[in-house]
Amino acid sequence: MKFGPDSYNHEERCSQGHSSASTIATIEAALSADPDIDSSAIEIRMLGPVVLLEGFITKAVDRDKAISLAAMIVGWENVQDRMLSRFPMQ
Repeated sequence: MKFGPDSYNHEERCSQGHSSASTIATIEAALSADPDIDSSAIEIRMLGPVVLLEGFITKAVDRDKAISLAAMIVGWENVQDRMLSRFPMQ
């Protein structure tokens, strides 16, 4: 899955009308489209060009997938992980 041309970084895309709302919507759509990730408790916020992934994950692999999906959209340098682990008791 690839989003946008590689010739632009996230700051350049934002200055071309790529709004925070559309960035959040794109990341939410990418998370929802992945059947292997439980993104129901993940919240996405923007702080300037940086995407903040907050909320809770229930599987360790969900953290890596959420970060990877967001990074495909805004770049690795623009993703901050603030998700907390909430693993079910076994």
